[in-house]
Amino acid sequence: MLRRLGQPKVAVMLLLGFASGLPFMLVGNTMGFWLREHGIELSAIGFLSWVGLAYSLKFLWAPIIDKTDAPLLGRWLGRRRGWMALAQISVIVALAAMSIVRPEGGLVAFGVMALVAAFASATQDIVIDAWRIESSENSEELALLSAGYQLGYRSALLVTDALILILAAYVGWSASYQAMALAMGLGLLATFLAREPSASLRAAASHGSLLTPQGLYDAVAGPFIAFFKQHGKWALLMLITISLYRLPDFVMGPMANPFYADLGIAKETVGAVRGSFGLAASITGIAIAGLFALRFGFVATLLMGAILGPGSNLAFAYLAHHGADTSAFTAAMVIDNFATGFAGVALVGYMSSLTNIGYTATQYALLSSFYALPGKLLKGLSGVAVEHLEIGRTLLDAYALFFIGTALVGIPALLLCLLLVRKPLSLAGAVPASSPGES
Repeated sequence: MLRRLGQPKVAVMLLLGFASGLPFMLVGNTMGFWLREHGIELSAIGFLSWVGLAYSLKFLWAPIIDKTDAPLLGRWLGRRRGWMALAQISVIVALAAMSIVRPEGGLVAFGVMALVAAFASATQDIVIDAWRIESSENSEELALLSAGYQLGYRSALLVTDALILILAAYVGWSASYQAMALAMGLGLLATFLAREPSASLRAAASHGSLLTPQGLYDAVAGPFIAFFKQHGKWALLMLITISLYRLPDFVMGPMANPFYADLGIAKETVGAVRGSFGLAASITGIAIAGLFALRFGFVATLLMGAILGPGSNLAFAYLAHHGADTSAFTAAMVIDNFATGFAGVALVGYMSSLTNIGYTATQYALLSSFYALPGKLLKGLSGVAVEHLEIGRTLLDAYALFFIGTALVGIPALLLCLLLVRKPLSLAGAVPASSPGES
């Protein structure tokens, strides 16, 4: 991937991956850090994390994104790039509004702005995922672009979950969120530099307009029919596996930054470690996952990620018992970032290989919604869980038990991945399959 960074398509994918990842923490874990510093209760922080459900429900409006052009911008930029630009502009406006309202200005208004940012960000993800898949000419390029996407995405997470903490320590949270709104301009730049995929243009012509009865039926039912027809009896197993795969990370997520605050680790230290050791570990995990996928395939990579992902949660349980030691915190960050980077590439690559051209946006939105929905629903109760475990224990003991529990949640996904290994290779889908209209 590093050798091919000079290629326009890969460079654009890196920037789009960055734009896709940038809002995620700003309406999630980083927002939780901001709220906790203002004395907001853990239960309220957990409930506010439900704004992230927009990412899990995006399959509901994905058919519209698949079959219609964006208002005004669609005619100018094309279907995929038009929706990208509109979503990115909406994210910029919403993040700027959050910086103005602030938690002390009203928690409800602040939460509404976060919800708008999450909705626009989820819409952006629908289109970027479709662009990535439709722009891939073969399985090798799909693996390359998936790794490039993850590198950009993880870089954005480190900026919004690490470097922003250092920035906030000096200029405050409001100014930091304004800086992140400006950073979304990189996404707009990538959108203007990107080329509209030829596969998207052909699919738009072959599947008709959403305004006709046949077009509406094809937009809503077509993606599901095509998916189950292609994968047969394995389709349901795939969906269940995907839905459970990142459950440990989602459930643990809202409590990570409040945990650091309660542990007594300064946010400057958190940001410095994440932006140095965490960055190196994340890039290493992404690179190794990309190589692993090219050598052994997406299913084997998925299985390895199912082991590494939940296992990394145990490092946080150790940290809770060990205390606010910089060396222990650094080790935990290295383990977590490596495992998350690897598992992210594994899941993105695997889901991308299952889609049909012509239904790319809707099918990938469905798959990514399945992988996120259970975790997004359960993570809203994470604060309540820690507060309940604290009864009769210290707060740090409650955190430790919570993190161990989140690791155990990953066992069902591991067992299901073992079943998927037995799936015949001919059905695995090395590259996105063509829709009936394009064969």
